[in-house]
Amino acid sequence: QVQLVESGGGLVQAGGSLRLSCAASGRTFSSYGMGWFRQAPGKEREFVARIRSGGSTHYADSVKGRFTVSRDNAKNTVYLQMNGLKPEDTASYYCAATLRTGSLLTREVYDYWGQGSQVTVSS
Repeated sequence: QVQLVESGGGLVQAGGSLRLSCAASGRTFSSYGMGWFRQAPGKEREFVARIRSGGSTHYADSVKGRFTVSRDNAKNTVYLQMNGLKPEDTASYYCAATLRTGSLLTREVYDYWGQGSQVTVSS
């Protein structure tokens, strides 16, 4: 069992930056693939970025070049650095964890979810 707690959301102007953190419980954090998803009001939850246990990353086209996912296994924490924020990035952001293998690009493969952190970007 893994418990995930996000932090770092808030209100920022367009063009600004935020860093989300996701702290995980448990002693096997390094074995988990970690994903970031977001959900805007009235929309489906969508993939943002993921980092495998081995460190490889993948991003949605909409955030590529602006967002960076990283992990610190010593701190049981995964991060999402968000630069060049746009109003369309406004959403609740969720981190997720899985022991499955594969592309890890869809929400169905993740077994554990955080409670979400709100990010609001004003124009």
